[in-house]
Amino acid sequence: MNDATAQIQLRLLLVDDHTVVREGLKRLLDPQGNRWSITEAGTAFQALECLRRESFDLVIADLSLPGMSGLDLVHRIREGFPGVAVLVLTMHSEEQYALRAFQAGASGYVTKDSASEELVAAVRKVASGGVFVTSVLAERVVQQLNGRRTVSHLGVLSNRELEILQRIVAGERLVDIAEALHLSIKTVSTHKTRILEKLQLDSTAALIRFGLEHQIGKAELGTTPDRG
Repeated sequence: MNDATAQIQLRLLLVDDHTVVREGLKRLLDPQGNRWSITEAGTAFQALECLRRESFDLVIADLSLPGMSGLDLVHRIREGFPGVAVLVLTMHSEEQYALRAFQAGASGYVTKDSASEELVAAVRKVASGGVFVTSVLAERVVQQLNGRRTVSHLGVLSNRELEILQRIVAGERLVDIAEALHLSIKTVSTHKTRILEKLQLDSTAALIRFGLEHQIGKAELGTTPDRG
């Protein structure tokens, strides 16, 4: 092992489909000051290719990615690369997303609006084998689990339905959603119908209003997916 390799404390894989976001996160992480190496991926598929080629200690992943969702990526990492820890970094402060992320196999959950204060601490905690979640979110999750906080309506949706809801609210057409998720238009349309039924909504307009009220949509989804 040479001196340069010996100085690297952690090998991180940063997964987000926005180049500007990745650049900002790298500045927060300060890889040179912390002696971390950072590899970037714009999609879940690229991330899995990186994991097959190289060894990493930690994956930092957004939830909504083109082609394959972040939740699916977390599950694939847990199944195929059990030695790699996963930290979810997302716009969503809704506890339902955190619960799904931990169920999929994540060990940490940080919202992007708190990343400047908490990201480095979260990386260190998760990479060392611990679990990280903000105190506010942890309190809300516990309140929901013990019945003191109303369970989100989003809890009735499957992971796939939740992702399709996000894309509808973001203004994507069903044909574009089908292409991005590698599904048939008929399948996406069926999912949309089930979403309306589960949420007891009677129109696409009502669905979009619901999504906006729950802060679902463009804030999390990329509008120009990287298909590379």
